[in-house]
Amino acid sequence: IFKTNLYLLYAWRKIRAGNLTPPVYSQDFLKQGEPTSSRCDDVETLEKKGCAKINIENPHGRVKIITNKPVTNRMKDGPKVNPDQITQIAPQKLSVDLRSGEAQSFSLKFKRAEDYPIDLYYLMDLSYSMKDDLENVKNLGTDLMKEMQNITSDFRIGFGSFVEKTVMPYISTTPAKLLNPCTSDLNCTSPFSYKNVLPLTTKGTRFNDLVSKQQISGNLDSPEGGFDAIMQVAVCGDLIGWRNVTRLLIFSTDAGFHFAGDGKLGGIVLPNDGRCHLVNNEYTMSHYYDYPSIAHLVQKLSDNNIQTIFAVTEEFQPVYKELKNLIPKSAVGTLSSDSSNVIKLIIDAYNSLSSEVILENSKLPEDVSIVYTSHCKNGVSETGENGRKCSNISIGDEVTFDVVITAKGCPSKGKSETIKIKMQGFTEEVEVVLNFICECACHNEGIPKSPLCHFGNGTFECGACRCNDGRIGQKCECSTDEVRTEDLDANCRMDNGTEICSNNGDCICGTCECKKRDNPEERYSGKYCQCDNFNCDRSNNKLCGGHGECICRVCHCYANYTGSACDCSLDTSTCLAKNKQICNGRGECKCGVCKCTDPKFQGATCEVCPTCPGVCAEHKDCVECRAFKTGAKAETCMKDCMYFEMVTVNSREELPQPGDEPYITHCKEKDASDCWFYYTYAALNDTKVVHVVTPTECITGPAVIPIVAGVVAGIVLIGLALLLIWKLLMIIHDRREFAKFEKEKLNAKWDTGENPIYKSAVTTVVNPKYEGK
Repeated sequence: IFKTNLYLLYAWRKIRAGNLTPPVYSQDFLKQGEPTSSRCDDVETLEKKGCAKINIENPHGRVKIITNKPVTNRMKDGPKVNPDQITQIAPQKLSVDLRSGEAQSFSLKFKRAEDYPIDLYYLMDLSYSMKDDLENVKNLGTDLMKEMQNITSDFRIGFGSFVEKTVMPYISTTPAKLLNPCTSDLNCTSPFSYKNVLPLTTKGTRFNDLVSKQQISGNLDSPEGGFDAIMQVAVCGDLIGWRNVTRLLIFSTDAGFHFAGDGKLGGIVLPNDGRCHLVNNEYTMSHYYDYPSIAHLVQKLSDNNIQTIFAVTEEFQPVYKELKNLIPKSAVGTLSSDSSNVIKLIIDAYNSLSSEVILENSKLPEDVSIVYTSHCKNGVSETGENGRKCSNISIGDEVTFDVVITAKGCPSKGKSETIKIKMQGFTEEVEVVLNFICECACHNEGIPKSPLCHFGNGTFECGACRCNDGRIGQKCECSTDEVRTEDLDANCRMDNGTEICSNNGDCICGTCECKKRDNPEERYSGKYCQCDNFNCDRSNNKLCGGHGECICRVCHCYANYTGSACDCSLDTSTCLAKNKQICNGRGECKCGVCKCTDPKFQGATCEVCPTCPGVCAEHKDCVECRAFKTGAKAETCMKDCMYFEMVTVNSREELPQPGDEPYITHCKEKDASDCWFYYTYAALNDTKVVHVVTPTECITGPAVIPIVAGVVAGIVLIGLALLLIWKLLMIIHDRREFAKFEKEKLNAKWDTGENPIYKSAVTTVVNPKYEGK
């Protein structure tokens, strides 16, 4: 007791100093029979159980910046800085404490430095088809040096060449062809797989001298062994001379490529090992290892921060564009037939690659996730996959990335893990140390041999006893050697059953210690572990429909919900019809849905009756018999038609309007005398009211005989008028024709007596005996 008091005094001083969250010491905190594991719960539940807030230890994660060197403002005309000391991303190292389910965030700042050093390695296909290209590349060193001065003052260039694997069927292995694979009139060098002709250097003239001495070689098939060469350039960093700066690999060819599996044609089946095999700057294992796969090549290029530019002829553009989509931070340029445009191609591709910034991270521990949000130029922000990158970044531009890291559970068994975040194509990395909060600090403040643990038979930590070997029980009051388990098991059986702790726990010293579930939200509880909070009825795949709490396998519904799965809503607003009635007075509202009592009606509020005649037709006969004493129900009116109240009015203007009572129906019907009568029908709850206009509107029929006579007379008169008009038109036409004839007759130049071809019908004969007497 004296030791305990000393410890309590020491702990209280640390609490007041803010260095220690106090453990729980209350003996009344847990109910009788409740397991010790119940001390670990959410804050609200612990407070409901009676644990004082000051006794609750609730650790939180945090982010601590360890190294944060500012980004370098390097100027081309300013003092030179060692490439290893140039900083483009900040901070450089952080420590992140992660608690399960609690996200931690931090920001990364990237600024593209001016005059950033560049290492460029020119890898060229020296097969026979590239003969004219070699001539144009011989002066590439000095010309490219001059052009690159506009981008950086710290530039180095190197050169390598490749042809093909030195085995059949890629090359001819006859002795003569091994010496000169070209035709006899051309002097070609022996075939080879890859040569590192010139490691990276600042001397452009040295590049020109060595390239001018290179000779074309030859092979048999069309695709080349460029993948073998790329792999060696990527992994032989010391021999190539790569620095921790921007690394560019120019791959120049006019043909396709072999990849993993093609080596079987030459009897080569061993996969490429991804290691450096340069002896005297020449690849010596081409006959032993197969070509690398695209995925293997992508991994090595990414690990070594090499950006690839494929300078290929137009014929093979589609193939290498597909390859570009698989290799991050790569570009494709169209190479002229003689490589005369290679310098422009390199500069354009470099500007394209360097203007895009893409974040990537190393492999994450299990159950750890990371989300990026980019804040690029002009205030543009992106989340998700696009949150990893920013485009159109110029020299001196500064962009920011928000990084959110979340852990679930306790990955790596609580051991610290380190992940690295970097920009694709850059060597700089951000080191993030992940520390997982898996235990509370009170475990480190336990009291060994505490008197609270049955005379010192355990360590009192985090408000509970951790028993020594050989002791059991919540207070370590039982000995495994002295206690007979079968005597205590009876206290752990509910209703003298056969199941110990309902098969959901262990019987320790006559008390059930309930098992823990993988999901910390799911718990067994009760004296016999007979209760749980996850085996209740479900609705919509949600426990208790999401509208209640599962307590001891029974749903306790929140307000306005009922049912075994809390899936029945007591809210009747969804059953309210347009006339403000529940289900139009034709049904009951059950679980927020109308159940129509009359089978004739259906619909969301029992408003639809496909077989009903309609409100007006349904009540017409009763309204007619009560208002006018006529109609089909005139004899049975008192018996069948007293279910509504009737109010008579003198005109239609006096009828209730829909604006006053929106549930009113206006009707217009004919009575037995073919006269119209008007009325309204209103049903509100159990009260039904009819307002009817007593004067009917009878419309007299039209005078048929005068109408018929008028129509006939009109038809006759119209016919006569049409005949007269026709006759008049004919007379006018005839007179015009006659006048025309007369005019033509007057205009004739001779008559019938003067007509020379006219012969009269009269013949005159002179009687010789006639003397005129």
